[in-house]
Amino acid sequence: MRHSLPVAPQFYVTAPQPCPYLEGRMERKLFTALQGDGADTLNNALSKQGFRRSQNVLYRPTCADCAACLSARIDVSKFTLSKSQKRTLRRNAHLERRATSPWATEEQYALFRSYLESRHATGGMVDMDVFEFAAMIEETPIRSRVIEYAHQDTSELEAVCLMDVLDDGLSMVYSFYTPDVPRQSLGTHIILDHIEIARNAGLPYVYLGYWVPGSPKMGYKASFTGLEVFSQNTWNPMRDPAEFEPTLHPLSTAPIAEQVANISLPDGNKAVSE
Repeated sequence: MRHSLPVAPQFYVTAPQPCPYLEGRMERKLFTALQGDGADTLNNALSKQGFRRSQNVLYRPTCADCAACLSARIDVSKFTLSKSQKRTLRRNAHLERRATSPWATEEQYALFRSYLESRHATGGMVDMDVFEFAAMIEETPIRSRVIEYAHQDTSELEAVCLMDVLDDGLSMVYSFYTPDVPRQSLGTHIILDHIEIARNAGLPYVYLGYWVPGSPKMGYKASFTGLEVFSQNTWNPMRDPAEFEPTLHPLSTAPIAEQVANISLPDGNKAVSE
């Protein structure tokens, strides 16, 4: 009888490209494929080590001379609403949450285009066509949901979040919303509602993606109590955001081989770099 040994995930590094968060910097990503029967288990393990999912890929920044990007999550048990967040909930009381399977619609795509053209007109996603958008939503090898927020009277779609369900929380993969009502703070509302979803499901964390000190695009994440950031291979409670400085130093990032060797895989195998 032939027995096959488990195949360890292969890790790769992208070519340098302009950083979308810090002007004048270059970014690289460490990534691996997310596929097969162990996709959920691998996603759970690597999400706890600062990785994020994009379709069937897990990635983490690994810039040669910068370690500014910090994976962020909210400890639901330590979160409390601020006065401004309470106002945000009141302003969006007209929204109805709809949870669906990860299936793209024309209404979602129209909202996505409006959001990009208003908020990220020079970003890398602005050229995505409807087929690429559908792939972003639908190509998921793990347990994912689309959370829609629609006006309860008109059913008009105002916000959407693609979310993964992890064994210890919810991971907000990508959110977009109508850009012409800034007073509603729809981005904040989506996060607040996911905290409520996680609390009701008994899940301890909501993963927000990356927080980058010094990047105006990411500043809003620091306003949530109970925030933790992943640094030096461990999760730490957020201190005063003003105390953080972007880590921009030629020795701030360990060599790729060392980073890969320190990744903990769920089956006990050693990660392999290519």
